Amino acid sequence: MQAIIVEDSRLARLELKEQLKQFKNIEVIAEAENGVQGVELIEQYHPDIIFLDIDMPEMNGFEMLEQLTYVPTIIFTTAYDEYAIKSFEVNALDYLLKPITLPRLTSAVQKAYTLHHKPIVEDKLHSDSRFFVKEGERCWLVKLQQVQLFESIGNYTRLYFDQHKPMIYKSLSQVEKRLPEQLFFRANRGELINMQYITDVEITLNGNLLIHLQNGKIVELSRRQATLFKKQMSL
Repeated sequence: MQAIIVEDSRLARLELKEQLKQFKNIEVIAEAENGVQGVELIEQYHPDIIFLDIDMPEMNGFEMLEQLTYVPTIIFTTAYDEYAIKSFEVNALDYLLKPITLPRLTSAVQKAYTLHHKPIVEDKLHSDSRFFVKEGERCWLVKLQQVQLFESIGNYTRLYFDQHKPMIYKSLSQVEKRLPEQLFFRANRGELINMQYITDVEITLNGNLLIHLQNGKIVELSRRQATLFKKQMSL
């Protein structure tokens, strides 16, 4: 598993990197000393895991996560315990208090390995692919091209198709890995839109892009994704 450390203390980065050398299934591919560097490196490398400090100058760990379009597995590393509840609201896998002990780090790494170790590689879907969805007593056999929007709801993903909007127990990142890139576009951290259902594009007074979908939903593109969207849709 590939990992990135985001930590403003050079000494803390070195110590964590040294501890992680004991785990053969973890490869530290980059380090960031602040949230801005963290966003750049995560978007560039798409690591499996980030070890993320919370209390950093200019941009804290939570603010950094809000800037990401690709969100890997999060393991927080912090000297403060008051952020614990909030950390799990952003679906963090674990929360390590400094100084980090080897048993706690081992537990976190094992959790990450269990989460990422999948013996079966799922194939990419195409527009005509059908998949089964069950929510409560309702069942659907959905054709992928029917789905106008995938929306992140914690560890679940909500699907919008026809007049229905059931949820499946998969994260948006897991869903995105199986979707055809030519059909679906990551609008922001929490939404994937089907390009076929765009009816209008609106520019707000502050320059943000709003995407209007056929089902009436309006999705705001993050700044980074707005730039990619313009580039992708231009001649």
